[in-house]
Amino acid sequence: MYNHKEIEKKWQSFWETNKTFKTTNIHNKKAYILDMFPYPSGAGLHVGHLEGYTATDIISRYKRLQGYDVLHPIGWDAFGLPAEQYALKTGNNPNEFTIKNIDNFRRQLKSLGFSYDYDKEINTTDPKYYYWTQWIFKEFYKAGLASIESIDVNWCEGLGTVLANEEVVEVDGIRVSERGHFPVVKKPMDQWVLKITKYANELLDGLKEVNWPNSVVQLQKNWIGKSAGYNVFWKIKNSTTTITTYTTRLDTIYGVSAIILSPEHPLVSKITTSTFRSLVNKYISQMKLKTDLERTNPSKEKTGVFTGSYVTHPLTKKDIPIWISEYILKSYGSGAIMAVPAHDERDYKFARKYNLEINSIIETNEPLPYVGDGKHINSDIANKLLNNDASEKIFEALSKLRQARKSVNYKLHDWVFSRQRYWGEPFPVIYDENNNIYLVKELVELPKINNIKPSNDGKGPLANVKEWTRFKIGKQYFSHDTNVMPQWAGSSWYYLAYILKNDDGTYLPLDSEEAKKRFEQWLPVDLYIGGQEHAVLHLLYARFWHRFLFDKGLVPTKEPFMKLINQGLILGTDGQKMSKSLGNVINPDEYVESHGADALRTYEMFMGPLVDSKSWNVDSLDGIRRWLDRVYNQISYFIQPQNQDPLLESNELESEINKLIVDVEENLSQYKFNVIISKMMVFINFLTTLEKINTLSALKKFVVMFSLFAPHLAEELLFLMHEKPLDQQIWPYADKQKIIAKNPVIGIQVNGKVRGEIEILPNWKEIDVLNNAKAINSVSKWLEGKKIIKEIYKEGKIISFITN
Repeated sequence: MYNHKEIEKKWQSFWETNKTFKTTNIHNKKAYILDMFPYPSGAGLHVGHLEGYTATDIISRYKRLQGYDVLHPIGWDAFGLPAEQYALKTGNNPNEFTIKNIDNFRRQLKSLGFSYDYDKEINTTDPKYYYWTQWIFKEFYKAGLASIESIDVNWCEGLGTVLANEEVVEVDGIRVSERGHFPVVKKPMDQWVLKITKYANELLDGLKEVNWPNSVVQLQKNWIGKSAGYNVFWKIKNSTTTITTYTTRLDTIYGVSAIILSPEHPLVSKITTSTFRSLVNKYISQMKLKTDLERTNPSKEKTGVFTGSYVTHPLTKKDIPIWISEYILKSYGSGAIMAVPAHDERDYKFARKYNLEINSIIETNEPLPYVGDGKHINSDIANKLLNNDASEKIFEALSKLRQARKSVNYKLHDWVFSRQRYWGEPFPVIYDENNNIYLVKELVELPKINNIKPSNDGKGPLANVKEWTRFKIGKQYFSHDTNVMPQWAGSSWYYLAYILKNDDGTYLPLDSEEAKKRFEQWLPVDLYIGGQEHAVLHLLYARFWHRFLFDKGLVPTKEPFMKLINQGLILGTDGQKMSKSLGNVINPDEYVESHGADALRTYEMFMGPLVDSKSWNVDSLDGIRRWLDRVYNQISYFIQPQNQDPLLESNELESEINKLIVDVEENLSQYKFNVIISKMMVFINFLTTLEKINTLSALKKFVVMFSLFAPHLAEELLFLMHEKPLDQQIWPYADKQKIIAKNPVIGIQVNGKVRGEIEILPNWKEIDVLNNAKAINSVSKWLEGKKIIKEIYKEGKIISFITN
C-alpha cells in the first residue's frame, strides 16, 4: 500500500514550486480547456463539482503530453444573491467571507491535483476585473443596446424591495418572497435593459457552428423561439384604434371567436367599458400575483374576463368580442391573439369555459380541436385549400385591405439587467439633476458599507449612502445608480478575462492590439464542461456578449465555446440529488484524507459515462483505492533489478502496451474515461501473469497514460524509475505493427442473460459461429428441450438466442 498523504503532498509542492502548469506559448498548436467556474459558497466543494473538473484536467494533461500549449484556468463567480442573503442573515461583510470561501475552494482544488494555471485566476468581485465588465456595458450603451425601460418587476411590499425571480416562490398558488413569505406582485419600474433581442437571429445561426449536445441546442432554440407568421390589424368597433394580433395560422381566421389580450396590454384600460371595468381591474390585480410559468401551464385551467368591446372581422364583418386572459403574455408577439377554438388546444378550453363559438374551418373526422392540415371549409375565399395555400390566399386579401403584414417573432425578450442589491457590479454611469445619463470613464468601485439592507422606496441598498446619491462635480450635483448588475454580468465574459490576465494581476486592455493577438491565439474555447443547469441563460448571455464583441472587431470568432459537454449529476448514497436539506452532500476533503486524491479522481471517472447521473458508493471507492495499490505494487515489483531480464522475449508485453495506447486514444476522443480505466485494469491483470520483463519502457508508457487519472502516483512511479517528471514526458506512440492479432471473444446470451463466451475463428461463417455457440456446455443446457425462435449474431459484439 502506498502512502497517499506523503506522495500527494510531495508532488503538489513540486508542481507549485516549479509552476508546472503555467500556460505556455512555445508550440504551434493550442488547447483551451475550460470549466464553468464555481460560485465560492461557504460549504466548499462537494464531490459533484469534481466530476467536471477531473474530466477537463484529464484532457488538459493529455494535450500537454501531446505537445500543445494548454490554457486551463480557474476563477470565481463571486458576486450575486447567495452572498447577499448570507450577509443580511449573519451581519457579516460579503467581501470578507467571499475571500475566505475562495481560499477554501482553492485549497481543495490544489489538494486534488488539478493542473490549473493559478496565475490566470480571476475573481468577478475584484475591481480590476469588473472595471472591464463595466467597460463592456458602456460599449453596449454607446451602441444603443443598453437603455432604461419601464419593466414589470417582482415587488415585495413586506420587504420593501424588488426581488429577483430566484427570490420568489409559490405557496398555495400565490407568489411570495422566499424570505418571510410576503406577497409579491408585478410592478412597473425603471430598469436597465440589454437588448439581446437585436441579436436573436445571430444567436440562432451561431448554433449551427458549435459541437454541442442536441438537447442544449434545442433548449436554446426554444428559448429564442423564432416563428414566422403574420400581424393582423383589427379595427375596434366604434373607435379609430386597432389591435394587432400575431398568428402563425392565418388560414384559421374564419374560425375566430374572440380577440384575447394579455392583462398587461396597454389597450385594456382604454377599451374596457364601464360595465366591465371593476371585473377587469380585479382580474388584472389577481394576475399580478402569478408567474408567467403558472399562467401558461397547459395543465391549469385558464381564466379570463370580457372587456365589453368588440372588433370587426376584416373579412366577414362580424363583431368579435375582446377578452383578456392569463395565458396571453405581454412579452410574446404583440400581447394579443385571435382565438380559434376549433383549431387550438388552449383556445378550445377557454371557449368551452366561457361559451364562445367553436367554428370548425378544416374538414376532418377527428375530434376538436384539430391542429393538423386539411381542406378548408366555411372559409369563403380559402375553401378547399390546404393550410399553407389558404394562408397565402387570405394574406393576399388582407394585404389589399392593409390589415395584415408578414412578421417574424421571438419568444426571447430583452434582458432585465438591474438588481436592487448591494453585492454586484455598480453601473458606470452618473445622473445629473434632470436625470440625464453620463458614462464614467474610470472604474466605479462598489463602496464598502455596513448597512446593506434594501431601502424603503424600492431602490437598491446603495440608496442608503448619501455620498453615492448626491455629490458635486464643479457646480453641478450628480448621483450614481443605486442598482447593480446581475451575477450573469461577470460570467458573460470571464473566459476572455483568463486570456487577458497578466502575471502581475493586471489585465490587458480589452481593446488593445496585444489583446487581439492573444484572442487570435486562444479563441474559441476548445472544450467547455459544466452542468446542464446553465444550458440556457449563461450560455445565451455569454454568446450574446461575445457576438457583440465580434461585431466590434475585438474577438476573432463568432462563437465562444466550440465543444460543450454537460456532465451528469453525482447523486448521494440515497440516489437523490445532493442538497443540504437532505443531508446527503459529500465533502471531498474526508476522502482525500482517507483514500487519497488519486483514488477520488479515478473513482469519479470510473463510476460511469461522464454525461450520466451516478450514485455515490463508498465500497466502489474502496475498490478503486485497492486497484491503485495494486498498480503501485506491480510496477514497483518490476522496477527492482532482479525482476528484469534483458534476454526475455517481450512480444506479448509490446503487443499489450501498444493495444492499450490505441484503446486509450480512441476512448479519450469520445470522453469514455470509465472505459479507459477498465482497459488499464486489464493491462495490470496481464502484468500479474509475468514473472520478469526485459525493459521498463512499456511500464513507463503505461504510467504516462495512467497519470491522466492519478497524477501524484504516476509522478512517484516515474521518480522510482529514475525518469523525468510528467511535464517533460511525451504521449506514447502506438506502434500498431507490434500488436499481435487475436481472435475476438464475444458473449453468448440466452433470453437476454449471458450464459457463456466463444472465441471466433477467422474462417467461420455466421452459421459456424451459431452452431459452435450452441455446442458450448454452459449454453447448450439452457437450450435443451426448447425451441429457438430467434438467432442473432452481431459481429464482434454478441450472440443471442431467444427461446419460447
